Amino acid sequence: MKRNVLVVAKPDEPSQHYDYDTILAPMGETVTEWSLVSTILKERHIDLILVDEAFPGITRAVIRRLRMRAPLADIWKITARYDKHDDENLFDGVISVDGGREEVAKKVTRILYLKSLLEKYGMVGRSEKMKLVADTIERIAPTDISVLIIGPSGSGKELVSRAVHKNSRRAEQSLVAVNCGAIAEGVLESELFGHEKGAFTGSVGRREGLFRQADGGTIFLDEIGETKPDMQVKLLRALEDGVYYPVGGDRPIRVDVRVIAATNRDLNEAIREGLFRDDLYYRLGVVKIVLPPLFERPGDILPLLCAFAKKEGVPGFSDMAIDLLTRYDWPGNVRQLRNFVTRMAALQRDHEIAVADVEQYLAEQGMQQRQLPVATGHTTEEAGHELIYHALLSLGSEIKMLRELILSNLPGNHEFEAEPEIRDTTPKSDASIKDMERELIATALRATGGNRKDAAARLGIGERTLYRKLKKYNLN
Repeated sequence: MKRNVLVVAKPDEPSQHYDYDTILAPMGETVTEWSLVSTILKERHIDLILVDEAFPGITRAVIRRLRMRAPLADIWKITARYDKHDDENLFDGVISVDGGREEVAKKVTRILYLKSLLEKYGMVGRSEKMKLVADTIERIAPTDISVLIIGPSGSGKELVSRAVHKNSRRAEQSLVAVNCGAIAEGVLESELFGHEKGAFTGSVGRREGLFRQADGGTIFLDEIGETKPDMQVKLLRALEDGVYYPVGGDRPIRVDVRVIAATNRDLNEAIREGLFRDDLYYRLGVVKIVLPPLFERPGDILPLLCAFAKKEGVPGFSDMAIDLLTRYDWPGNVRQLRNFVTRMAALQRDHEIAVADVEQYLAEQGMQQRQLPVATGHTTEEAGHELIYHALLSLGSEIKMLRELILSNLPGNHEFEAEPEIRDTTPKSDASIKDMERELIATALRATGGNRKDAAARLGIGERTLYRKLKKYNLN
């Protein structure tokens, strides 16, 4: 434990309300100066930094510098009193010494264990949500249980499927992946189950399907929510007893295949709309792994940035560039973040990524999101409403980003002073903006007959953003 853990503390600090030698000293190597912490992080890998609440000089700027030195290291606060909201935006968590040495040691061991699972499965991040994903993989990978991976596009569903397969008893056999949404409805059955010679026009020979190719291994059915109900019936039978019929065949084929499925759709809503069979949903979702969008785990942005930058040979990022990047919504999730770093590697390989580079990228993303639909059927009034809507969204986002940037760079003190409150001096204007936004969303839903995908496209925003707005304004 001592090799991977640093304890930042002053053992003789009079404000400590616990026995340091008994509780904290055994947890790791004690460091008494911030400069020593920085030196150690340059020299070797550290998994966990425990910071005693009584240690002087704890500021946001100091913690941010530590994170830049070791983006994958967890930084937890050690306290004599526990408050679940205590410094939640500064540290990865808070450990109370109230439970004594055994409880602290148990917590530290758990943190290190979950971090080792992330590394084992090739996942980059520090968030508790991704640690839960890794822990679930560890538990279910050795079994033959069907798995349903739920998450937005670009969140890493294929990465999880590979992790489950590679750590199963089927690891030496094939992992066969198929994107169900990318194959035409009439072709999917033949792709999955194969066909006999003469089964349809153009079938000049017999062909084995992907289920047969995956025999003994795993098949990954990506975008399972895009399949049609009659195709779902055939998939259900193959899952239930491992038996299927090739197209045009009258002899059953039996295979031993583990099924991992993935979707970015709300399958419960699809079931209510009659687009997805509930029996297939329950059969696939024996275990569900939920991948959160990147905006729900902002603490993972910096580790991902650093990992991609190292891989692509990007020299680094300025502090202000990091501020902007860690506050961006990343609607395309990890895939978009990776593509951003790849772009920077191609365009700015010879120097550190500056804030101007990031601002240009974000401006381009904003322009794409604010483009008005060009499809027919939009009146001049509707187009005007959409222009107002996007302008309001953009202005609100930019004001929020500027506010957070200013607050994050305010000087702190040694007592964790609360950030100054900035009051809204225009409540009536703010209320009218919210009312206008709510009405525009409601209008779009009415115009599309309640189809959320079409409504999002009509408004020029992502489905994920629309779902957040629906929840915010109670429009579900």
